[in-house]
Amino acid sequence: MELVKDIYSLTKKYPGDEKYSLVDQTKRAAVSMPCNIAEGMGRNHKKDTIQFLHISRGSAYEVETLLNVAVLTNIIDEEIFLTISSKIERNIKMINGLINYLEQKP
Repeated sequence: MELVKDIYSLTKKYPGDEKYSLVDQTKRAAVSMPCNIAEGMGRNHKKDTIQFLHISRGSAYEVETLLNVAVLTNIIDEEIFLTISSKIERNIKMINGLINYLEQKP
C-alpha cells in the first residue's frame, strides 16, 4: 500500500500529456498489486491464492518497467526510480516468499 501511495504522489508530477497514458497505466499497475494479493487471500483455495499472487508479482514488474520508461523519457530522475525500485523489489521478495510458503504447505 505504501508503494501505491508513492506512485500516486510521483505521477502527480508527470506532464499533463501523460495523464491518459503513462500516469493511468502506472497507477493501475500499482493498485493491482495489493488488490490481487487481497483477492487471492480471500479465496478459499490455495491454487487460486497462488495464481493471484503471480498476477500481483507481474504487476510489480509492470510498475518497474513503466518507471523505467519514465526515466528514459526524462519524466523522472534515475534517483527517484532507484528509490521506488528498491521498494518494488522488496514487495516482489515478499510475494515470492508467500508463494513458496503456500506451494510447500499441504
